[in-house]
Amino acid sequence: MANKKLVVVESPTKAKTIQKMLGSGYKVVATIGHLRDLPKSKIGVDIENDFEPKYINVRGKANVINALKKDYKNSTKIYLATDPDREGEAISWHLCYLLGIDPKEKNRVKFQEITKDYIKSAIKKPESIDLNLVNAQQARRVLDRIVGYSISPLLWKKVKSGLSAGRVQSVALRLIYEREEEIRKFEPQEYWTIHADFLKDDIEFSSELQYSQNDKKNKIEIKTEQEAKNILEKLNKNFVVDSVKQQKKSRKPYAPFTTSTLQQEAYKKLYFQTSRTMRIAQQLYEGVSIGSEGSVGLITYMRTDSTRISQSCVDDCIEIIKELYGEKYATKGYDYSKKKKGSQDAHEGIRPSSVKRRPNEIKKYLTEDQYKLYKLIWERTVASQMKDALYLSTSVDLINGDYIFRTNGNIITFDGFSRVYSITNNDSELPELTKDESLDAKAIDKKQHFTKPKPRYTEASLVKTLEEDGIGRPSTYASIISSILSRNYVELKEKKFYITEIGEKVCEFVVKYFDSIINEKFTAEMESELDNIADDTVEWKKVIREFYSGFEQNLEKAKNAQDKFKVEDKPIGRKCPNCGKELVIKHGRNGKFIGCSGFPDCKYTETIVKDTNVKCPKCGSRIIEKVSKRGKVFYGCENYPNCDFALWDKPTGEKCPECGSLLVHRKNRNGEAILCSNENCDYKKLEK
Repeated sequence: MANKKLVVVESPTKAKTIQKMLGSGYKVVATIGHLRDLPKSKIGVDIENDFEPKYINVRGKANVINALKKDYKNSTKIYLATDPDREGEAISWHLCYLLGIDPKEKNRVKFQEITKDYIKSAIKKPESIDLNLVNAQQARRVLDRIVGYSISPLLWKKVKSGLSAGRVQSVALRLIYEREEEIRKFEPQEYWTIHADFLKDDIEFSSELQYSQNDKKNKIEIKTEQEAKNILEKLNKNFVVDSVKQQKKSRKPYAPFTTSTLQQEAYKKLYFQTSRTMRIAQQLYEGVSIGSEGSVGLITYMRTDSTRISQSCVDDCIEIIKELYGEKYATKGYDYSKKKKGSQDAHEGIRPSSVKRRPNEIKKYLTEDQYKLYKLIWERTVASQMKDALYLSTSVDLINGDYIFRTNGNIITFDGFSRVYSITNNDSELPELTKDESLDAKAIDKKQHFTKPKPRYTEASLVKTLEEDGIGRPSTYASIISSILSRNYVELKEKKFYITEIGEKVCEFVVKYFDSIINEKFTAEMESELDNIADDTVEWKKVIREFYSGFEQNLEKAKNAQDKFKVEDKPIGRKCPNCGKELVIKHGRNGKFIGCSGFPDCKYTETIVKDTNVKCPKCGSRIIEKVSKRGKVFYGCENYPNCDFALWDKPTGEKCPECGSLLVHRKNRNGEAILCSNENCDYKKLEK
């Protein structure tokens, strides 16, 4: 490669894409992740020597390192183009060490998007490595290593062997644990509501009892069925419209995606888990082959907490809006550059590298998942530059004797940005109603309700809470969730997190002895300290020193703990067929299983079968509850791999009256429904 310039990135896919863009004068190679890191076999931090990290070359990377050294020796110039974030900055810094480069040399380039114009522009403006960013990454790495490698051995002794703890993961686990405790302690309170149903101009709507004529400020509380019956006896079918209040309102478009909002919306709209979202986003960023255009990055860098987008993107959005939807939908450009507290704003928000690449036009080049995520990002970006949605917020009061019923609804007067990016509207459509108008109710009913605790976390709501509380960084949320799932501390059932027995014990232990650091407030403050390191307002080892002084005291107390946190193996009343000892329920990385109490001398195991009492429609075997590698519960044939029948939703045992497929339970916003498992069949019925 004589006389060639060397460009070093992290991903082989990105290397191939950039190589085609830069041409024959360059050689683009990939590190395939980290080349130097802390050792896995020990803590790798010299606590006695002011917390100096002890980096080693990553095992198995010798060939990559030697090839890089050879390429660098034969090159005329090197560009360190690892990912444009703290982790990428640290990888470039380690490359400098391995290749003998002064980090102050200007050879660091950052590719916010993988397009030909951007790559060629960025390569002309190399900078020095940002050592403050490197130090922020080192501080995080050392902090996590000290916490993980100090607490994990204690978990082995006090709870169960094979367990591990993480600084941020433990806080996420604590959130789920505390929500579970709230739910367990919650005592439901009974209450009743009274509704009147109407039909006018072919529009059905419902109104709910709110106030009495004698007290129009305090809502009527109905605590028992008898109270509801007493009110019903005083009502008749004739209602009179007392007032119709309308107010013009508007709804602003959503800002372009950040990492966190992309994860939340992809979960809500596409049902993608956070890890799936980030994996697909990485593919779209690194490059996809688009016909004659070749391989190109379709979105900007996907790890960001900024909502700012470039002026050129704004201009392109406005041009497309005018072309597709007309002048009345276009703004002069919304500015989303206001920096929120704690955000790093190093990059733009997540947007298409060119909004001119419309989703439908490139669909044939993308996988189904890539298309869905790209379409979501494209629509969010374009909609962010559209005009507000306008509507009339309507409130109607109806009188019946001494009682006032109220109904609310919206009348959309201009759909604005919602033409492109749909919004949830739970308000009902209302007919034209006027004061003193008389209406006859089709029905007046009482309904029993019970107060409910806060719901269990979903991936979307957990991500939202982590971001709002300043816990971790959005780029780490996918790995946090994967970590607590893979360790079997929590499990996903019907898209909600449930803490496991082993997760409870781990949480109880770390909360009791490390409450001062395993909590939202401390973790958020530590994120601020890491930002201060990146901004060069505090020295990174000073942060570690201050942290360790308190942590060391907690560590000593935990080591001497006499409390019982052990997760005991429970006998099941059967003998091992191999050795005759008791079979017990054990806890492993992938959940509970049946094993021999004579382990490790006897390694006999069985899986725990949760029978649904439903027969497989393919082969007649049992359909049993299973758990995927990602910790998600599903229902499959016990005869796998000979039979591959599987469902994400629990089967009822009934068959669809329309197509004969199995009916399944599925929860939604309106409760639980029973519907057909066949995607091509629309049969469903609400379950009471």
